[in-house]
Amino acid sequence: MPVFKLCLHIYKKNIKIMIIYFMIFIGLAFLFASSTQTNEQKGFSQTKANIAFISKDNSPLVEGLRDSLEQVATIIDVPDEKSAIQDALYFREVSYVLRVPANYTEKFMSGEDVLLEKTTLPNSVDAIYINLQVDQYLRLAKIYMTSTDIDVAALAKYVAEDMNITTEVEMIQSSEGSQDQSFSMYYFNFMAYSLFSVLILGISTVLLVFNGIDVRRRNSCSPVKANSMNFQFLLANMTFSVICWSIYIVICVLFNFKNIQSGNMLLFMLNSFVFTICAASISFLIGTLVKNRQAISALANVVALGSSFISGVFVPQAILSDSVLKIASFTPTYWFVRGNDLIASMTKITGTHLNELFGFIGVELGFAIAFIALALVVGKQKQLSAES
Repeated sequence: MPVFKLCLHIYKKNIKIMIIYFMIFIGLAFLFASSTQTNEQKGFSQTKANIAFISKDNSPLVEGLRDSLEQVATIIDVPDEKSAIQDALYFREVSYVLRVPANYTEKFMSGEDVLLEKTTLPNSVDAIYINLQVDQYLRLAKIYMTSTDIDVAALAKYVAEDMNITTEVEMIQSSEGSQDQSFSMYYFNFMAYSLFSVLILGISTVLLVFNGIDVRRRNSCSPVKANSMNFQFLLANMTFSVICWSIYIVICVLFNFKNIQSGNMLLFMLNSFVFTICAASISFLIGTLVKNRQAISALANVVALGSSFISGVFVPQAILSDSVLKIASFTPTYWFVRGNDLIASMTKITGTHLNELFGFIGVELGFAIAFIALALVVGKQKQLSAES
């Protein structure tokens, strides 16, 4: 099989520049592997904010409010001075300062609309949570006060009992959903750029050599039949594409071995394999069109890198504008990334998910068929023009 061996020899001569793209991809994979694999405990864990509680009123109602706030916050002693309060907020010693004015309980029990003095950090999430706790306490106190004749001590007691009522929340996770798919999603998304570039550089270079006028004339005079030559050429390109895809899959197995047997990982592999076919067909078209090696390198950067930027490889599709995504939808990379995002979001593989995913894969296959057909038409026209 002389044509097959010649193709492999050309691939071997261009392996150095392909290794560069492999190394870039491996570096990105290591980076995202370290950023997505954390030891943080999954679920909800409540943290306490540091607050200051300054009171000029000493009553069971105010003490009950203080006890309620201690359940969700840590109370820090801060002098009742403007400069001291400002310093505590500026240096983040506290994020919330609550000041109870004198005679607050008396005015509250008489039905007056008396306000508490609150000082918080700008745009503080802790302040919102503390405000909810204060409002809930005072709302319950008003309900008891307006609904029955009750003294301050009993009022504080009942409100404290209600505030202590809690509800247990259980975090339920399925066995498949507990698997972290974030690394796999980032890995296969970034794979689009690297694999695309490698296939363009490899397949287009081989086509550039075979489409040379001298080589084409010599092949026409060779004893090898045209059908045999085309079969060997196709087999060499398919072998090269599958080898490249297999290398990326092996790297994924080494980085993410714990999830290799999951259904999500198998879908990732299927989606990437179809994308490999599509990228090979685009590479075939580029190789048919280019006339020199410099053009191959330029097109590899424009096609692979450009489509990756607008399709969600480097920036999530959720952040990209609708106009950019509409343009990206005319590239197979866009549908490949959409498929990866869908697979990563699956906590349980269902028929609805598979139908949507196979729709994305079908679009990728459509692109592959269209580019192959276009490449054959262009190649035939070039052959006819050369003969004439």
